[in-house]
Amino acid sequence: MILPDLAELVALRGAAHGLSLHARHPAMARLQGAHRSAQRGRGLEFEEVRLYAPGDDARNIDWRVTARRGQPHTKLFREERERPVWLLADLHPGLYFGSRYQLKSALLLRAAALLAWVAVLGGDRLGALIADNGNPPRIFPPRAREAGVLPVLQALTAAQPQAPGEANPHSLNTLLGSLRPLLQPGSLILVLSDFSSLDDAAENTLSAISLHNDCRLLWLVDPIEHAGLPAGNYRVGLPGRLWWLDGDRSRADWLEKWATREQRLANLARRLNLPLTRLHTSDPVASSLPPLLREPSWAA
Repeated sequence: MILPDLAELVALRGAAHGLSLHARHPAMARLQGAHRSAQRGRGLEFEEVRLYAPGDDARNIDWRVTARRGQPHTKLFREERERPVWLLADLHPGLYFGSRYQLKSALLLRAAALLAWVAVLGGDRLGALIADNGNPPRIFPPRAREAGVLPVLQALTAAQPQAPGEANPHSLNTLLGSLRPLLQPGSLILVLSDFSSLDDAAENTLSAISLHNDCRLLWLVDPIEHAGLPAGNYRVGLPGRLWWLDGDRSRADWLEKWATREQRLANLARRLNLPLTRLHTSDPVASSLPPLLREPSWAA
């Protein structure tokens, strides 16, 4: 299977046209909306003071101006422009696996690239945290416009695993913990992971982050993971290693572990009210991801 290169990730810009990443929660959109809006209400960016009118929110009355002018005045706000969108790329050697069309690591890169283009073409500021094989994550603070995309795509290309290996058992929590102090309320966080390192610490960090931000989980899945191997014996090989695999016994053990992981992740998403989307290695990103972005759970 061919690993994605920078040219391919840049070319995904064409698939991003007409797509959008809207705030999922209306209350959060009012707090720090996806884009500057002409609608006036409570927000983070002060605009002006004017005479109070029937129907205005009494909580926005400017009492100092009211006392000085002898008539009630209210503060007006605009929603903040260019919402921060964070990509969390949980890259690790365990993603160097795929039975159909592409590796899980390649799926992550292609999905991250497409989402990055959707964000900046929609007027958002793009930031990213990219796992770096046990080293501290690479951090890219949010930047507006397309200039912020290329460094992220270059880092993703450089960080993709080149051979199979074990997943870092703490990679997900390291990413989430590194992101937490960088966030401002109302950010959109897109977590791309196979969630193999999901543990109690990662769940707690994700719970804290999602209180004041819009988090969405994109689960990288290969068809053989949830279907298991068909019955029979298999010769399995890696560079320098070769062995036989008992499909019957391995399938039963694997499906039990898979069901446990699937249930844990589903329970977490339900408890925190987070959209959980499966991305399959058998599906090209340019054709599978755009319809997902148009689903109600992703729309405003």
